[in-house]
Amino acid sequence: MSFTSSTGSFVNTGNGPALQPIDIGHSEYLSLIDPDTAFWLLVKRNRLAEALTDKGLMKAYRRKAKEFADEMNNLRFFQRPSAVYFNPTERCNLNCSYCYIPEEMRRDGSHMSEKSLLDALRRLKDYFKETLPEGSIPQIVFHGAEPLLNRDALFAGIEQYKSDFRFGVQTNATVLDDEAVEFLISRDISIGISLDAPTAAIADRTRKNWEGQGAYKKAIEAMKRLKGYPNWSVICTITSENMRHLTKLVEFFHEREVPTCLLNILRCTLQPSRKVRPADAAAARYFLSALDRTYELYQQTGRKLPVANFANILLAIIAPTARRLMCDISPCGGGRCFFALAPNGDLFPCSEFIGLPAFNGGNIFKNDIGDVLTSHAFKMVTGRKVEDIDPCNRCAIRHFCGSPCPAEAHEMNSGMDKIGAFCEFYEEQVRYAFRLIADGKEEAYLWDGWDKDTKSTFNLKL
Repeated sequence: MSFTSSTGSFVNTGNGPALQPIDIGHSEYLSLIDPDTAFWLLVKRNRLAEALTDKGLMKAYRRKAKEFADEMNNLRFFQRPSAVYFNPTERCNLNCSYCYIPEEMRRDGSHMSEKSLLDALRRLKDYFKETLPEGSIPQIVFHGAEPLLNRDALFAGIEQYKSDFRFGVQTNATVLDDEAVEFLISRDISIGISLDAPTAAIADRTRKNWEGQGAYKKAIEAMKRLKGYPNWSVICTITSENMRHLTKLVEFFHEREVPTCLLNILRCTLQPSRKVRPADAAAARYFLSALDRTYELYQQTGRKLPVANFANILLAIIAPTARRLMCDISPCGGGRCFFALAPNGDLFPCSEFIGLPAFNGGNIFKNDIGDVLTSHAFKMVTGRKVEDIDPCNRCAIRHFCGSPCPAEAHEMNSGMDKIGAFCEFYEEQVRYAFRLIADGKEEAYLWDGWDKDTKSTFNLKL
């Protein structure tokens, strides 16, 4: 067994590990997991009893206990924000079925003025200069609603602060024309676009404008413009409308040389999104079939199509501190690793909370950012731990999943101490990930160079 981390690995702080055997659906292997620390072993089924009573394992495990526990504690509770989801407008030219921003904001909302946008970036620059290590460059992702509806202000911000931030733009691609693409790629801006299916008939069911016309055609045009650019991706939101087509979708992405994609399960924060909520078991089955297909395509062509949200689950298992996304750990990254800025300057733990006044922690133009991060609104999110959530506190994979999403749990299930919408979906992802590791296939699902700054700190053969 080999357990890798960018700075170490994890075990618990008790007298010995409380290892729980988990059936991962593999013909030869089971997984043993310490739920408190996310430490794990893969053990042959016929050697389970031997592993559970192996004194050498327990001794080696205890020897590293404090180092491992300290690292997990740091990962969960002592990260500083280094990214901002910056919403330069409330408006959107689409009315997608599952959007987490209230409809009235998207239809009638306001743009942030160029002057205010530049002022906000200046304030963020000053804040990060004081809080991040020297040489660190924070990230700004222009998000939405549709950020390119306020293109002039957004581009002015990128131009003035291109040396101070790593910029990205997440767009529905409907106004991502030749001029916009040229501006963004010439400055090496990361670009994310949205597309939910390989055909207009499916994709346009949930992603359409206020007149009911779909966005599929514009997304395809943008993909053609971006082909060959290494710094772009496509996000698909999994709903009941498109889940049966995920395998065809990854084939579609691979054929068009999409560098990376996300197949994100729907967030059920607002009531309208719940109308297209897929069933857990069905969504998991179609999702895992799509992952199988990415492996087959890699075997056939030698070219990967990393599904970033699943790759992050893999990293949560094999190299926890190397994970790139922070939705599948608790507390999640909201208010802790990143925060969101609304067009009027209001600050929220995550974009998912924009439109929920109870989670407004203050305003960038009126309040100190540090004070906002310690406000009650933010602490409701940063204080949410799986240990306080039933049944998550009894779950072996709680640090591979994190019981997402706090906004979803609060709005759909009426409390931060409640689970989110897709428990079984995440559980099946983790079982699948362990099967890949048992078969030695995990590299095919990860970005090239993911382990550049990692080291193996606990190795054991059983």
